[in-house]
Amino acid sequence: MKKNLPVLIEAAIAGILVFLLTFTNALSSLDYIAKDKLYQSPRGIDSDIKIIGIDEKTLDEYGPIQTWSRSMYADLLNTLNSDENMRPAVIGFDIVFAGNVDDSDSKFAEAVKSSGNVVLVNTLIYSKVLTYDEDGVPHYVDKVVDSTEPYAELAGAAAGIGYSNVSMDSDGTVRRVIPVESYNGQDCSMFSKVLYEEYCRQTGASERAIKTDKKGRSLINYSGEPGDYEYISMADVLSGKIDSRAFADSIVIVGAYAQGMQDNFKVPNGASSQMYGVEIHANIFQSYMDGLFAVNGDPVVLGLITAVLVIILHILFRKLKIWQSIIILAAAIGGYVLLVMKLNESGTAYNVIYFPLILLICFIYSVGMHYFVEHVKKKKVLSAFRKYVAPQIVEEIAKKGDFEIKLGGENRDIAVLFVDIRGFTTMSEALEPEKVVEILNEYLSLTTKAIFDNSGTLDKFVGDATMAVFNSPFDLPDYEFKAVCAAMDIVKGGEALEKELLEKYGRTVGFGVGVHCGPAVVGNVGCEFRMDFTAIGDTVNTSARLEANAKKGQVLISDTLYERLKDRIEVNEIGQIPLKGKSNGVMVYEVTEVKRS
Repeated sequence: MKKNLPVLIEAAIAGILVFLLTFTNALSSLDYIAKDKLYQSPRGIDSDIKIIGIDEKTLDEYGPIQTWSRSMYADLLNTLNSDENMRPAVIGFDIVFAGNVDDSDSKFAEAVKSSGNVVLVNTLIYSKVLTYDEDGVPHYVDKVVDSTEPYAELAGAAAGIGYSNVSMDSDGTVRRVIPVESYNGQDCSMFSKVLYEEYCRQTGASERAIKTDKKGRSLINYSGEPGDYEYISMADVLSGKIDSRAFADSIVIVGAYAQGMQDNFKVPNGASSQMYGVEIHANIFQSYMDGLFAVNGDPVVLGLITAVLVIILHILFRKLKIWQSIIILAAAIGGYVLLVMKLNESGTAYNVIYFPLILLICFIYSVGMHYFVEHVKKKKVLSAFRKYVAPQIVEEIAKKGDFEIKLGGENRDIAVLFVDIRGFTTMSEALEPEKVVEILNEYLSLTTKAIFDNSGTLDKFVGDATMAVFNSPFDLPDYEFKAVCAAMDIVKGGEALEKELLEKYGRTVGFGVGVHCGPAVVGNVGCEFRMDFTAIGDTVNTSARLEANAKKGQVLISDTLYERLKDRIEVNEIGQIPLKGKSNGVMVYEVTEVKRS
């Protein structure tokens, strides 16, 4: 349990973090971006929804809108309704006709009344109003305090009036609507809703109910990007360039379609993020027709579910292999994204980024911990190697990162060094065991240091003897010479140590060293559960026999080794001597000096 406790604590922290982020929506700006990408993909616009735009062409031809006679709007209605059997289903004006202008007001009102299917807009005026929550805590909220209405005669002629205000999120983007606002104790519906209700009344279609949250809001699922809905210049309609029958049974919305009229807003979809207000109302109208509004889901429920999932998945990441974790990560994030998209289509929108974000962090952390643990393990292995192998070889192992250990070996040409302590048995009989061990450790430390200083590999200790190999397990340049240098360093170091022991204990010992080179089998010898990395073969045996014949303070080498190094060493010829296990004698030399560069 103690071993798994850190992982459980990590998983709990990750679960708490994803819950808090989901509940508070702390990274709302990033979540908005993700939601916009997932939820606001264009679904395709309804070709029956048409926009008559007051565009630059219309303004150039008729002048600024403030100077227009309202008879122009009457002419527009009369044109659209010129064929009794080919009229639009409903007509909406996203223009506030406040106050009287001239005699043309009555003409426009008569045209609206005659049409019988015209919906107009008013604008609501909001202000911060002090209110109190259920616990009596005061706070300010936006309340409708006034409105700008169409002039009375026109209002009385209209089939309906709805407010045209759009609601913006904290980043200034229009993502949601408030279908009904309260003003003067009465409900005031938004323009698109009134337009939809009139459309249903005119066509006999059944009205779709939409979801709203506790604050009476709904999220817009945009059907099209800016410019997707069919738009016709109002100038072309008035001039007769457009056949009025093109609007038969359509939903016609008239509104600003020029930058200078300052009726464009930031929206969550499309390459161009600015959309005219009339297009926004067209999108909202289609959402009513398709029944595709959504509301934000309960963050507590989502937070708890994702917290549990993150805890489970984090534990899996810490236990599984990296490739397995990658598959689980991709499946979890992909599944979550598909799920929230389906839920949005069914009317409930949830936060998008927090579960994938925390899950990705958990995965990265787990990968990092995996490599950290592997690094610690490798350091332990390297530390163990340093007790047997020269530091240079350890560094080479670390660079290659190859720690695979398996039975078997390879043929290599190597130099083998054997060194033994002369007089050790006699001394061990005369001294206390503790002193004997102390002396032995000093001698073995000396031999080991000499071997490592010359890049050799410590093969094994056999009692008071030491075996070392050169050019194994990795290639070692000039390994024959380095083996002889190590042997001479041992003998020279032994002379200094010999004087120290004589002063301390009144007894002394020395080294006999044998070095030979040639082919050998190098590798792991043993069984699967117990291995020994060593060298075997005649080269090893010959080196051991040379050491057995060496006297105190003597380094003996074979003729084979001498031939390779004769220009770099000085020797005394010992002559041919018989070696145990050899049918013929071996020419042996005593090394007296090495010529180091």
